[in-house]
Amino acid sequence: MLQLRVVCPPDRTGSVYDALVAESGAVALSVSTSSSGAVITADVARECADDLLDRLRELGVLDDGMVTMAPLDTAVGELARRAEADAPGEGADALIWDDLEARTGEDSVITWTFTAFMVLATLLAAIGIVTDSQVTIVGAMVVGPEFGPLAAIAVGLVKRRPMMIRRATAAVVLGFVVALAVTAALSLLGRVAGLFDVGDVTGRAQTEFIYQPGWFSLITALVAGAAGMLSLTSSKSAALVGVFISVTTVPAAGNVAVAGTVGDWHQAGESLLQLAINLVGIVAAGVGTLLLLERVQASRGELRTGSGA
Repeated sequence: MLQLRVVCPPDRTGSVYDALVAESGAVALSVSTSSSGAVITADVARECADDLLDRLRELGVLDDGMVTMAPLDTAVGELARRAEADAPGEGADALIWDDLEARTGEDSVITWTFTAFMVLATLLAAIGIVTDSQVTIVGAMVVGPEFGPLAAIAVGLVKRRPMMIRRATAAVVLGFVVALAVTAALSLLGRVAGLFDVGDVTGRAQTEFIYQPGWFSLITALVAGAAGMLSLTSSKSAALVGVFISVTTVPAAGNVAVAGTVGDWHQAGESLLQLAINLVGIVAAGVGTLLLLERVQASRGELRTGSGA
């Protein structure tokens, strides 16, 4: 269940209220006023939220007002049961485009925080490479924030949002460029200081998967990209953490910097290929997952219209 809050001009209160009343998955409606206009709240089944937002857009609410949605962690009782039973499909399968675009859009903006996380994650990866520590590599995967803009690219491709694609692509490229530059500089400093040598980079068994791209690299990226997109659309954050741990984008970037520092350009090139395979695979899988979910949702809407007729 979601709590929907609509702020609209007073002259549109009746239309918005009627739209919510007509929705079988909406319950507990209330109307109040604020300095910004009329405020209408309702608890709605997640699976009917996308259709409701489309209806509110048609009424011009998104142009002149505001709509907010917040998940209800617990909703029990007859009203909640009836709303979920009357709404088509299952809440976990619901695709709410406005919510997805808003969340991935935020992640696609280049900020100091995003850049800092990219640098820190790549530095952790470099440390894991030098010390041949899988645990540190996993930590770098978790810290890396790159999945957000990659998901935004996938959403932008499906919804044909050129600006979103450009912004997210810029975030990914700039984030990795800055992270690589900082990591390379600090790696060079560490080598000069005697913290590691060529043997620490070339003779390791626990983390060699970082620079050995192959079919399984692509398969892993595709599976992880699909799982990540499903976790975003269903708001399953725990699954998203698993996705972070499964892809080697940040570790590969860290190895590009470290291997380049010791002059192992073959390994650096292999790591760069690993990075490209993962990035392309994640975006491709994200696009495919969204197209499939969109088709499933459209089919559900067709069944709903047919049953209503």
